[in-house]
Amino acid sequence: MHRADEAMKACCLDWSTAFKQDCSMLYAATRVTDLAAGGNDALAAGNYDRAVELYSVAIDLDFATDTIFANHSKARSGKMLWDDALLNAEKVIELNPSSYFGDQLKHTALHGARRYDEAIEALKIMLSKLENAPDTETSNLRQQYVGLYEAEGVIEESIKAQLDNAPHRLLNTFTGRLCNREVQIDAFKRSTEYKELLSSTLAHVDLRMECIQDAVETYFRYVMLSHRWEGKEPLLHDIQGKLVYDLDPVGGIAKLQSFCATARDLGYRWTWVDTCCIDQTNNVEVQQSVNSMFIWYHHSALTIIYLSDVPPSSQPGALAISVWNTRGWTVQEFLAPKFVLFYQKDWSLYLDDRSPNHKDSFAIMQEMGDVTGIDAQALVAFRPGMRHAREKLQWVSARVTTFPEDIAYSSFGIFGVNLPVIYGEKRQKALGRLLQEVVAQSGDISALDWVGQSSEFNSCLPADITSYKALPYTLPSLPEDDIQTSISSLQHVMAVDFVLKIYSLLDNLSAPRFANCRLHLPCIAFRVTAEIYEVKADRLHDLLITTEDKLIQFSSSRPTMQTFLLVFPCNHYLDLPDFAEPSGFAELPDDADDTQSNEDYWSAPGSPLQDSPGGFPDRREMVDSELSDRALQLTARLAQPFGAFLLAHQRGGEYKRITSDHVIIAQARDLSSIPDMVKTLEIHIVAVCIQYHH
Repeated sequence: MHRADEAMKACCLDWSTAFKQDCSMLYAATRVTDLAAGGNDALAAGNYDRAVELYSVAIDLDFATDTIFANHSKARSGKMLWDDALLNAEKVIELNPSSYFGDQLKHTALHGARRYDEAIEALKIMLSKLENAPDTETSNLRQQYVGLYEAEGVIEESIKAQLDNAPHRLLNTFTGRLCNREVQIDAFKRSTEYKELLSSTLAHVDLRMECIQDAVETYFRYVMLSHRWEGKEPLLHDIQGKLVYDLDPVGGIAKLQSFCATARDLGYRWTWVDTCCIDQTNNVEVQQSVNSMFIWYHHSALTIIYLSDVPPSSQPGALAISVWNTRGWTVQEFLAPKFVLFYQKDWSLYLDDRSPNHKDSFAIMQEMGDVTGIDAQALVAFRPGMRHAREKLQWVSARVTTFPEDIAYSSFGIFGVNLPVIYGEKRQKALGRLLQEVVAQSGDISALDWVGQSSEFNSCLPADITSYKALPYTLPSLPEDDIQTSISSLQHVMAVDFVLKIYSLLDNLSAPRFANCRLHLPCIAFRVTAEIYEVKADRLHDLLITTEDKLIQFSSSRPTMQTFLLVFPCNHYLDLPDFAEPSGFAELPDDADDTQSNEDYWSAPGSPLQDSPGGFPDRREMVDSELSDRALQLTARLAQPFGAFLLAHQRGGEYKRITSDHVIIAQARDLSSIPDMVKTLEIHIVAVCIQYHH
């Protein structure tokens, strides 16, 4: 009996122990479920501290599932506890090796820990599991993610687009080494920035193009230097294959080192300097660089302007008298970039202005405007193009360059043209080709408004840029009352057919054409009489032009009379019949293309047309009123003084310009002959000089 009791007691004890264990496990499992639910709620609310705490307790009870470990990893990643999150992710993989979810969590933790190579490998494994998943729903998830080769290809395209507008060679400010395009790209692909970009791109279901472009732009952004060449500047062969910071800091090397260090301290990796980043011995590269310079400066993250002759702690005005402001290339180097900083001789900021962009500094921009004559809007937001060509030529008219051709080449970017670079062609031909291109592409003949010596390229162009120093002559604008009076007078003396005929003749003129050194100029041409040293104009108000050279219309050596014409140039914009642009003409909007025509200057007359003997009111209903108004306004304009120049007819049928040392201002005496004088003339190279007197 005693033994039976002992056996029963032992059996009951075992049962009790098992029951207690079952109850404990049931309690623990129930508690784990409750803890997990609380953790899930905290995780969803972004309360990562509470979520981590609850998941940790649940895991300590030894009843945690792979889902709890996964959520624990998410919560720890939310707190940026990357190593702890990685441990949870690896536990998920251990508990459920066929699931892709653990590898996704592992990538997140490794990416956060900046272990990008391992993160990319984790993503590759995840994508492989998705591809090989037995169920269709899971395998379809693979289509939502970007493949490695696709991501690399998209990043490659973004790099190409970014570098299309950048110089081919750049200096690495961190290493001091000059790098070509291939080395720059290779450095990026080996960089932490590239691996981070690739890792984050692969982890998302779309390409996130904006993020890719931002990352590429940030890495490859570069700083340009604008400076004055002085003494011995380092050339390409002086620094190629060397570390800039290790070179002897003398002369231009010291400037180069300081520039790179300044850009590096501002957080920029790449810099460009015109002295050593171009192979001056390679004509193709020089030509490409000259034609790309404006674009490079425009797309730079920053342009540093070094004023070597401005001492530390200078007062306002020092910038204005710096030699930097006299050089030809520095005009586009300032206008092109969006962000600039001026540095003094010791590489301290000018006026101690610590703003991120000196184009936002009122004091500095006012000083620049005063010394350059460039208007405030163009200083801070210049757009290249051919509009207002005469004004742009005036900006560079007092500049000097080491090579004579550079006075033209340095303006290519300002006008937005691409032309061959031919050192040795001399100043006149280089300038002539530029001006020819401006007129040919835009039809803007304001470049013909100059006084001085004619070019050997074409007699209608100046021999030197300095001929544009004087501001263009501006004819006084008529008050509105005078305009209306002039129109009313025309209505009384001219028939509508005649007014419309003038308008039609000018409207049908082709645009100016300029090619092969020959200018085809639409104009109103007045015949003049030449007397050895004097020129008198027919059908114009009293005008006398005295020449230094003999102008002989008829002689024994010239059996036929030579023709001289005083020409009123007609722009193909009807509202601008003269290269001298009167004040008051409407401006094109800032975003207009250079080839667009000007907006209408004249507004329609405010009062109805009056009856007139000329018959205009009788035809009023038969013609378009707007056209009639424009025709009257244009004819009234033709009656006002205009800028002109003198042409001499040549035996080959073309004309040459006879240059003047003063602007010639004339005024038609009789408009009835205008229709017979509208024509297009061909003007070529040869020129003689005259003096002009009223």
